[in-house]
This record gives sequence, C-alpha cells and structure tokens, in this order.
Amino acid sequence: MRVVILAGGMGTRLQEETTTRPKPMVEIGGKPILWHIMKHFAHHRCDDFYLALGYMGDFIKDFFLDRYNLAGNLSIDFAKGSIKRTEVELDRWNVNLIDTGLSTLTGGRLLRLRRWLCDGTFMLTYGDGVSNVDITKLLAFHRERGKIATVTAVRPPARFGGLTIEDGIVNCFTEKSVKGEGWINGGFLVFEPAIFDYLSHDMESLELDALNRVAADGQLAAYEHDGFWQCMDTLRDKHYLESLWQSGESPWRTWDEESSVPTIKLRPKAA
Repeated sequence: MRVVILAGGMGTRLQEETTTRPKPMVEIGGKPILWHIMKHFAHHRCDDFYLALGYMGDFIKDFFLDRYNLAGNLSIDFAKGSIKRTEVELDRWNVNLIDTGLSTLTGGRLLRLRRWLCDGTFMLTYGDGVSNVDITKLLAFHRERGKIATVTAVRPPARFGGLTIEDGIVNCFTEKSVKGEGWINGGFLVFEPAIFDYLSHDMESLELDALNRVAADGQLAAYEHDGFWQCMDTLRDKHYLESLWQSGESPWRTWDEESSVPTIKLRPKAA
C-alpha cells in the first residue's frame, strides 16, 4: 500500500523549532515525528512511502540518506579504500522523496504525485500528527464504503476545522469548529485515483477545495476514531508528545521495536 506524507509546509506556528529544520523533522524521543508516523504505517504493512517535500526538503533527504548509509558498525580500511558494514538494522521501507514546490498548497502537492498514484488505492497523511488509529480497519472500512475518499474523523480541541457526518458519509467539511465539538479531519485518509479529478493546480487546498467538492458529491466517507490523536502544531503540543514518550505511555507506539526492525547481519568474509 502506497502512503503519501505531506511534508513540505513551513510550520510557521512552531517557529521555535522550524527555523532550523522542517516540521516533520522535529524530534519526539530523539526521533523525528515523521519516523513515528512511518513506523505506525509500516506496522500495518503499509511501507511504500511518497514524501511530498517543500520547505527544507534537503534536510529530510539527508535524514534518510544518513539513516541508510550510516546504519550499523563501519569498518574502514584506509589502505585499501574500502568500507564494510556489520550488524545493520534497517526498516524495510521504500521511501520516495519528491520535491513538490516551496509554496505549493496541500492539494497541489498531492496533484504533483499523480503519476505515481493513478493506478490504485493509496493513503495520505500529514507529517505532523500521530495516532493509534487502526490502519488495517481503516482500509477495510474504505473498501466497504466504496467511496472516492475516506477521512479519519477525530475529536480534538476547539481550534480545528470540522466535519458533519451522517451515516458514515461527510455532508460538510468546514474550516473551523467554533465550540470544539463534533468531529474534525485527523488526517489518515484513503483515496481512489478519482480524487485527482477534483484537483487542477498547485494553489488548491486538499481540505478546503478538493475534499469539499468530494463531500458535495457524496463521495467522502468518514471513519470515526475515538482513540488517541494528537497533532504537533505548537511548542506546547511538542512538549506534550515528548512527555508521553518519556513516560512510556505513548499511545501511538503501536509497533514492537524488536519485531518490526529486522537485523541484517553483514559480516566480513574470512581472510
């Protein structure tokens, strides 16, 4: 299953962290929040990733290049000019790092990935939020409903946009929830290629333009998730997530570290 992660925004509400690195690279427990998101998807066997890059995209590229090239133990023979790696631990991910423009909006970023996604179901999320949503059940729900798109609806604090849902179908997709009641878009979306019929240029918002039109056509289903969900919009959010991780009570950690990361043992040949 292909997973798009929108990782190109400037993270202006988290400027304490994002002046030196992109928001998906802000760390929780010593690892970028992007890593946490990908571990969650991979736990559900969704490990073919398409990262839509923009602001400081090279920072994200460097992270994955270093993670691959510097994993494990290194033995450097200066005389022979050779490098050997042993005890390498790597996630079995396929990671596609794609530049989608500096100021492109969310709909435009997805549109720029069309040629990689036009032949089947795919998923999409944002590079700044974690959840314990059951991805396997979400995909099953999407296929059962048979709609163009499915959004994971969550109940968060008051400052986010809202969804109006009736019998599992989104009737309205709103920008703000005044009272903080009801459901909002928590990310973790599932799409059919027909979503691209609702996008036309870089400066379209996935949420306010495309999803509103999909909802108006009765083609946006809602998977209601009552479990944990938290975005990282502010420094306060970051500190909250860090406190959960350090306490050992991080609900989004659905994976078992020992079983999810195979050890690829590369040993030097005998002389």
